Amino acid sequence: MRRFLFIAVVLLSAGIGAVIGVVYTLRYMESIPDYASIAERQNVRTSRSIPGSVSPIINFETAAAAVTPAVVNINTVFGAGEFSLTPMDLNFDALARPSGSGVIISDDGYIVTNHHVIEDATSIEVVLNDNQRYFAKVIGKDPSTDLALLKIKAKNLPHLRYGDSDGIVPGEWVLAVGNPFDLNSTVTAGIVSAKARNIGILRDKNNLQVESFIQTDAAVNPGNSGGALVNLKGELIGINSAIATVTGSYSGYSFAIPVNLVKKIMDDLLEFGQVQRGLLGVEIRDVSARLAQDQNLDVVKGIYVNRVNAGSAAEASGIEHGDVITAIDGQEVGSVSELQELVARHRPGHAIQVTYRRSGKSKTVKTVLKNFEGRASITRPEVLYSIEGAKLEDISYSELSRKNLEGGVLIRTLGPGKWKVAGMREGFIITHIDKVTVDNVEDLNRILEYKSGGMLVEGLYNGTKTVYGVNW
Repeated sequence: MRRFLFIAVVLLSAGIGAVIGVVYTLRYMESIPDYASIAERQNVRTSRSIPGSVSPIINFETAAAAVTPAVVNINTVFGAGEFSLTPMDLNFDALARPSGSGVIISDDGYIVTNHHVIEDATSIEVVLNDNQRYFAKVIGKDPSTDLALLKIKAKNLPHLRYGDSDGIVPGEWVLAVGNPFDLNSTVTAGIVSAKARNIGILRDKNNLQVESFIQTDAAVNPGNSGGALVNLKGELIGINSAIATVTGSYSGYSFAIPVNLVKKIMDDLLEFGQVQRGLLGVEIRDVSARLAQDQNLDVVKGIYVNRVNAGSAAEASGIEHGDVITAIDGQEVGSVSELQELVARHRPGHAIQVTYRRSGKSKTVKTVLKNFEGRASITRPEVLYSIEGAKLEDISYSELSRKNLEGGVLIRTLGPGKWKVAGMREGFIITHIDKVTVDNVEDLNRILEYKSGGMLVEGLYNGTKTVYGVNW
């Protein structure tokens, strides 16, 4: 009887263990996170790398030790030559080079970097502080703010918590952490020199670039781009992006994108794959003493409205040419840079409070922001299930589990196109592109959006691992 009970307990325990294992495996394979805000994820997952408090004595060591494990080196491959199946060499004519830095912002592998670091890259490799290497997929990028969101397949990673860039003040100590000149984990110190700087380096086809940089005198050089600017608590307050120089190297000042803008852009890219930009719909300029005199204004600080676009959010709320905007949501604004940053933190459909002066009087109005097309709604990218003659399907979790796959996309039918030219056949399961896992059709869409030239496509056909070179 005892022997029977013992066997029964063992079998029951084994069964429970198997069920838990399958559930855990399928949960980890899910490509779409069960959260739409990295800030919320950080609040749930306490970072091992963030000290609980900061000493009143200036202490660079604690912050530096906390931050460096979460700052990564980013290497990129560029080129569109003839395809090569040589491992780790995706193109004979490709140029691989260290490009910059990145910051891990979630325990499950989301990384923020600069758009210019990974722009036009055909393959992206992330090297952690402990020399572990991963191939990264681009979740989304935004040239108007020079930001990009990457994802690597990893878990339990050290990461940085968001700080509050609105709360920092000139004169405050900060640290810049990155990989200048391919020198890993370099830490430099400086102070906040100024906020809301516009240095005229970003370009956008619709003139929607946002420059509201934190200026510091922490030494930053080529390779630091995408790295962390942190306070002495080890909190992320900015992403290092640019330097003021005539030589190409550090000449005294560096510039970082404020984290309060970074947070919003990252959540947009995480949830939608593209930025959801709310706009007032005005042409504006800084108020100066000369402009105040010429326009007979009763203030010498604020943002002068040159023109209100027809059908815009500003027009709907009654803002007119000649008004001087002085505050957004109760926060005083003294420059175009400040206003652009505060508005850019909101999505279309969000309401903000705009305070302005007109004829010697102040007025505050509720303004519902619109997107570039004039709609107060979110734009969701279409998922394509037919690409280059191939009809594509997602694969169920149960099927993935049976085939021991992390993810995959089935080619159900195949007509003329690049897939067929490469030699693929119906029934082929795409599992990786350039060593990056393909989880589902939506994921494949995202990966292909940023591909050009030769790419390595791996997968299964009739249970056999197969590799194709595709010129995309």
